Amino acid sequence: MHEKNGYFFTSESVTEGHPDKVCDIVSDSILDAILKQDAKARVACETFVSPGLLVVGGEITTSAKINTKEVIRNAIKKIGYDRDCFGFNYNHCAIADVINAQSPDIAQGVDTGGAGDQGLMIGFACKETPELMPMPIMLAHKLAMKLTETRKKNILPYLGPDGKTQVTIEYVDWKPKRIDAIVLSTQHTEAILDKTGDKITEKSKKEIFDKIIDPVLGKLIDKDTDIYINPTGKFIIGGPQGDTGLTGRKIIVDTYGAMAAHGGGAFSGKDSTKVDRSACYMARHIAKNIVAAGFADKCTVQLAYAIGVAEPVSVMVDTHHTGKVAGPALEPIVKNIFPLTPKGITDYLQLRRPIFAQTAAYGHFGRKGKDFTWESINKVEELKKAVKI
Repeated sequence: MHEKNGYFFTSESVTEGHPDKVCDIVSDSILDAILKQDAKARVACETFVSPGLLVVGGEITTSAKINTKEVIRNAIKKIGYDRDCFGFNYNHCAIADVINAQSPDIAQGVDTGGAGDQGLMIGFACKETPELMPMPIMLAHKLAMKLTETRKKNILPYLGPDGKTQVTIEYVDWKPKRIDAIVLSTQHTEAILDKTGDKITEKSKKEIFDKIIDPVLGKLIDKDTDIYINPTGKFIIGGPQGDTGLTGRKIIVDTYGAMAAHGGGAFSGKDSTKVDRSACYMARHIAKNIVAAGFADKCTVQLAYAIGVAEPVSVMVDTHHTGKVAGPALEPIVKNIFPLTPKGITDYLQLRRPIFAQTAAYGHFGRKGKDFTWESINKVEELKKAVKI
C-alpha cells in the first residue's frame, strides 16, 4: 500500500456587514454609480470606516455627476445597518468625501491603452468543486451567504449584519475528504444572551446550526467534526462599532482562500483600466477554461504588466504536474486565444458595466450569474482544438 498524503487546510469568509466588506461595498457602489453615467470613467475609490464615521477618498476622473453621500447611505442601508442596536446606522453616520482626480502622469499612459499600474495578477482553478474552486473557501462563502440570507429573511430575527465563517477540510492523497472544523461567528442582539449575560443560549446555537450550518454543510459533517458557534460567547458589538474597516483588506477572502498565490492588489473601487482587477479576472477565466477543458486538475495563471504598457510583460501557466499538458506548452496558446491588454480584457469581459457592488462580498470567483463573465467556460472547445491532445 502507498503512504497516504494527509493534511488540513482552512479558509475563511466574512459577511457583507463586516467592517472591511462595508468598505469594499461602498467603494464598488460608488464605482457602479459612476459607470451608469460614464462608462469610460477612471475610478480608484478607497473607503475607511470607524465608529460613526465613514471616509471616502481616492482618484476619480469622470463626467458623471453623482450624489456620493446618497450612494454611500443607500449601500449601508442595503447591507442592513439601519438600526442603532447594531452600533452603526446609515441615517446618521458622518461621511467625509476627499476624492481627487487621477494623476496626469498616470493618465498619459492609460489614455493610450496601457495598464494603469505595474504588478502581477494571479488566476486559479481546480476540480475540487463544481465551481472549479478550492473547497475550503467555497464552503466558507456558502456558509456566509446562508448566514446573511437567514438574517435578511428574518428567519432568525436576532442576527446582526457582521459575521465570519471558517471551514477546515481534511485532505487525503491531495483530495478533500471531510470537514474537520467549522467556525461561525455572528453578530446578534441581546435577545439571545443567557442569564449570565456573557454568552448566547444553547437554544440559539442549535437554531443557528439547524437553519444555517446544517443546510449548507450537513452532508460533509461527521461525528468528529468540531463546530464552534460564537466561540467567544457573545458578539453584540460588531461592524464599524467593533472594528475599523478598510477597502481591500480581505484580498484572500476575495480570491482563493490562500489555496493559491496572490499578486497583492485589491479589487474593489477600481475600474477596469486597473489591471489589479481586470487582469485577475482574466487570469481566473483562463485557468478555469484550462481545467474545464480537462488539461489539468489544477491550474495557476500569472499575468504581469508594466504601467502604461498594453501587452503583459509575462504570461505564466502552471498545471502543477496534475494534467495532460504542461504549462509552458499552453502559454503561446493562451496568448493567441485570450485578449490580454487592458482594453481587450475590458471589452471581452464587458467590464464597463455597473456590476461590481455584487462582487464585493462572498468572493469574486466561483460565482453564478450573467454578470460574472470571467466565470464562463466558453473557450473550452477552442482550447481543445488548439492543443490537439
